[in-house]
Amino acid sequence: MLRNIAITAASVLALSSGAHAAGTEQHIEDFAFSFEGPFGTFDEHQLQRGLQVFTEVCSACHGMKQVRIGELSEEGGPSLPEDQVRAYAANLSVVDKETGEDRPATPADKFPPNTGAGAPDLSVIAKARAAFHGPYGLGINQFFRGIGGPEYIHALLTGYTGEEKEEAGTTFYENHAFSTGWIAMPAPLSDDLVTYQDGTPATVEQMSEDVAAFLMWAAEPKMMARKQAGFVGVLFLGLLSVLLYLTNKRLWASIKGKKAAA
Repeated sequence: MLRNIAITAASVLALSSGAHAAGTEQHIEDFAFSFEGPFGTFDEHQLQRGLQVFTEVCSACHGMKQVRIGELSEEGGPSLPEDQVRAYAANLSVVDKETGEDRPATPADKFPPNTGAGAPDLSVIAKARAAFHGPYGLGINQFFRGIGGPEYIHALLTGYTGEEKEEAGTTFYENHAFSTGWIAMPAPLSDDLVTYQDGTPATVEQMSEDVAAFLMWAAEPKMMARKQAGFVGVLFLGLLSVLLYLTNKRLWASIKGKKAAA
């Protein structure tokens, strides 16, 4: 009996040690994005550049089917002029729900899905791939540093080493940010792959940062409104607490005064 327990304990220890060793392959560094923290905001110019990277590079394999195209013009996001959003939508094709036929998209439509390459949809990738965890699950790091999803995307896009290997007819590429250290997706970015309209140099580092920020906005386009509502709520609760304290003192002042005199 004791021998079986010892063997089981040793096996569990070995498995946990192996999992820990495998996890050490993943390397994700914190990154100071402008939208992190309770008072952070999105940089609309960065979001516009990220949209360009998504459109010209990522959308070849990935979709973003949970995001409405018209949100590109709303405050707190890329804030594109409405005529540009209509023109952008017209270049996309969606399936009409009534006729079942393809038609040009409108701002009221969502980004079309892309399932041809079998690649995951990127609508909520920045929240699904949380890289940071607060101590004991309290979420402290998330409050100050964010959830780490954009950092994961940035690290993944810049984490390729150039090494390749083939297994079972599939080519894998070494990437320090991926959990196993090897990923089937080849490096999607290279310097000057796109030409930014604002003249920003299109380095791999810059494009990775921009598209990571854009995908964070795609995952939570109402983040700025939520932060503003939270800030107003905290102010309201603070003012209410002060008023309740002063009211309490006024109501009990006479009684406390009599007790002190006695």
